[in-house]
Amino acid sequence: MQKKLILIAGGLLLSACTPVADEPQVSQAEPAVQVDPYNFNENYRGYLETLSSDEFAGRAPASVGEEKTVAFVEGKFREWGLKPYNADGNNYQQQVPLVKMMPYKVSDMTFSSDDLEPLAYRTQMMAWSPRVMEEVAIEDSELVFAGYGIVAPEYGWNDYEGLDVAGKTVVVLVNDPGYDTQDPEVFNGKAMTYYGRWTYKFEEAARQGAEGVIVIHETGPAGYGWGVIAGGSPLRFDLARDNNNMDRTAIEGWITDEGADQLFARIGSSYAEMREAAQQPDFEPVSLETGLSVSVSTKFEYLNSPNLIGYIEGKSRPEEHVIYMAHWDHMGVDPINPDDGIFNGAQDNASGTAGVMALAEFWASQPQPERSIVFVLVTAEERGLLGSNWYANNPMLPVGKAVAGINMDVLNVYGPMNDMVVVGYGNSEVEEVLTKYVEQQGRYVAPEPNPEVGSFYRSDHFNLAKVGVPMLYAKGGIDHFELGKEYGAQKRAEYVQVAYHKPADEYDPEWDLRGAQQDLWLYYWVGEELANSQAWPNWYAGNEFRAVRDESAASRQ
Repeated sequence: MQKKLILIAGGLLLSACTPVADEPQVSQAEPAVQVDPYNFNENYRGYLETLSSDEFAGRAPASVGEEKTVAFVEGKFREWGLKPYNADGNNYQQQVPLVKMMPYKVSDMTFSSDDLEPLAYRTQMMAWSPRVMEEVAIEDSELVFAGYGIVAPEYGWNDYEGLDVAGKTVVVLVNDPGYDTQDPEVFNGKAMTYYGRWTYKFEEAARQGAEGVIVIHETGPAGYGWGVIAGGSPLRFDLARDNNNMDRTAIEGWITDEGADQLFARIGSSYAEMREAAQQPDFEPVSLETGLSVSVSTKFEYLNSPNLIGYIEGKSRPEEHVIYMAHWDHMGVDPINPDDGIFNGAQDNASGTAGVMALAEFWASQPQPERSIVFVLVTAEERGLLGSNWYANNPMLPVGKAVAGINMDVLNVYGPMNDMVVVGYGNSEVEEVLTKYVEQQGRYVAPEPNPEVGSFYRSDHFNLAKVGVPMLYAKGGIDHFELGKEYGAQKRAEYVQVAYHKPADEYDPEWDLRGAQQDLWLYYWVGEELANSQAWPNWYAGNEFRAVRDESAASRQ
């Protein structure tokens, strides 16, 4: 059935219409939308309010908030008849092994050349070790400037070509050449690719065998100021791996652009000149003619925290599946704030968790789909996308048979919007399915306003993308149906300034949840079409995840 949103006399009416002769019927399932078009699930508000209540204590992993969240979600999944992830234990928990890493002593960065001043911890540099070792140090490790530190065959780019970095520390730029050149023919132009993310720089340096890796910070290409890197707690989390991360570099870190200027000056150059030189595809790495020394002392604590997974088994192709995903965790309680120390995380991300729950509840009332529907609520997103990382590498069903996925992170609580913003616009064919239903709602698809900051790589869908699954990350934008763009932009800005990752992110009974309900219909329709079709969406040609998806096609034979 075709779903249409019709504008009538200043209000909205949703109707199910028979498709015209030249429009293919995309699904056999009745859309069941002869109701208030905004009311996808009347219980959504209650789920949001409960998850973000003080009783849930900020939903931190391995806390009383986790216990409350697990009990609440499991109870609802069981009530709706979802099949459990852990059939033997009759529960919905996939345990994720985590390690808490607390650097308690970090030296300044010193250099083997007497004419270079040390870089001070926090004010000029940040350093840590990803390895699970109490004491890690590098001494007189030769510094090499490796441009952007990128190896991207699909873009014809290799900053490590001909370079042996064993026993050396690479210094690399943040972001990618497309950002600096603003040339749409270079990488993805202004929009950051995965290769621009600092996490990629660390991963690639380790693959190349480097001893250490240092990223040069600059506010524009990084998308945030130095305070974001050095201003918070040095506490870090990671997955607890059998190899204790010994395949990672000994030291990871950042330096300021002023610190980089000092290093480049002694070889007769500057940060600005070297950044410009690195924009050329034939750029060759440059020795900085000095060695780096730095040491880190770390304490560790091991813990487990669950991903919560329930599913509806497909009728004819149960291994083929559509994924709905959100992170249930937030930041817990600040013990030194006597007034309001609870990080309730109402928008981030009780809104998305409640959205997955609403979808699960609705799907459970619908005819059994041909393909399976998997509902994944992941842990430790706020600790570095760790729960989704674990799930991507330990999936319930083969990732090669994942048709596509939809991620929900900070849903719209400010009322109905004309625009549906796609984060990472232009990445995959799933957007085409979404666009069809957005337009049938009388709305329009819009790209994210600041693609250069790489938001697509900062939420849980990214880990599924890395293993090839086409992931959609979209939500209502700022073009308010009744109050216009200025109002929508103002509300978004207020959230970022006042509430994002602060105790002020609390549930408000005055929130206009028609916008979230509006988007939930879209998430359902996209999933419903894919679950009852033969389609296998792919990443668009040239996308950095296309090759992985193409390789996984063999598993579907």
